[in-house]
Amino acid sequence: MVHIPIWAWILFYVLVFIMLLIDLKSFGKKGQHEVSVSEALKMTAVWIGVSLIFCGGIYLFYPGDAHEKAMEFLAGYLIEKSLSMDNLFVFLMLFSFFGVQRKYQHEVLFWGIFGALVLRSIFIFAGTAMIAQFEWILGLFGLFLIYTGIKMFGHNDEQVDPSNNIFVKLFKKFFPVTDQMHEGKFFIIENGKRLATPLFIALLVIETTDVAFAVDSIPAVFSVSRDPFIVLTSNIFAILGLRALYFALAAVARYFTYLKYGLGIILSFVGVKMLLAMNEYVNAFGEMIGLSINMPHIEVPTTLSLAIIFGVLVLSMLLSVCVSKAKTK
Repeated sequence: MVHIPIWAWILFYVLVFIMLLIDLKSFGKKGQHEVSVSEALKMTAVWIGVSLIFCGGIYLFYPGDAHEKAMEFLAGYLIEKSLSMDNLFVFLMLFSFFGVQRKYQHEVLFWGIFGALVLRSIFIFAGTAMIAQFEWILGLFGLFLIYTGIKMFGHNDEQVDPSNNIFVKLFKKFFPVTDQMHEGKFFIIENGKRLATPLFIALLVIETTDVAFAVDSIPAVFSVSRDPFIVLTSNIFAILGLRALYFALAAVARYFTYLKYGLGIILSFVGVKMLLAMNEYVNAFGEMIGLSINMPHIEVPTTLSLAIIFGVLVLSMLLSVCVSKAKTK
């Protein structure tokens, strides 16, 4: 594995901090305002462009096989971006449940994404350390991803009930909460007491929901790269543009009814890819339980993985749009 110097990590996080400030200035204008679809599309294009420039930097300057690392970055970015789209539809439902007006949503999403960046960094470093010590854990990741992918075909309209969130219940048990929105504030002082608003509760649910989604997406990215720098940077760049992407997708959410099935195929594919690369452990486990599995070792090239993931994602979106248009005729 290529050693990345500490200054490169510091430089990356400084770059992320600067981009977060730019994002905050872009959407955080004076006074609360609703983010338009055109604004969101422009910012989405900017974030994708910045990610591609960073990928170009990997291709030009990364030590070792820079071309392979650039392909790994793109594959990881695409996996995280596609799975994050499913998150955004859940966020749309959460905002509706809590009655969060569109003009307040961008602030909740900003802090939600900031928290996600911190938590994802911790998860990825911990996952890298675990894999370095226990390589066989990738096989468990693969099985889990296959299970999750298949499960996505069996739940058509599964609803998330934020009122049953264990963290919300614990928070309300120890901290008073008001029912009023109070002009986009997370906390207010009322009669000498600090109260949390529904906006903060929405933020809390979004953070805990993202943790649950990360359980799927981070192992999936490990299927295309075990380099912590590639896994982390592709993950974070995909997350950085989510706030803009949310407002772009919110207007056309009804057209992506088949997206979850495409994501199910992608998760199942990367799970199988993981197992094929871990054939020694699978065969050894078979011997332990008295089975002769003899699974061959197959390494799926990163470029092929990238093509399959991109193809499935595009086809599922095109199918969604075509079916939606046919139903409206």
